[in-house]
Amino acid sequence: MIGDKGAQGITKFQGNSETPIKKPRGEKLTKEPKQYNRQLNRLRIAVEQINRRLKIFKILSYRSRNRHRRFGLRANLIAGIYNYELA
Repeated sequence: MIGDKGAQGITKFQGNSETPIKKPRGEKLTKEPKQYNRQLNRLRIAVEQINRRLKIFKILSYRSRNRHRRFGLRANLIAGIYNYELA
């Protein structure tokens, strides 16, 4: 899982998660942590943009009122439509 700075405690529950490095209080980040944060955010922004496009279909924006067993199928169909649109 790749999270933002708000998900700093997720590593306790999920060991292979990655979050940006926070700046120490009263200090500045050095070049290495800044480069790491920038690379991590470049990966995150692509996923966030895809989530935004899927929310346009409203299936991920609102609470599902249909049967839950078909929710995965509907989400996969919408993701397939989005992938077809990209190609």
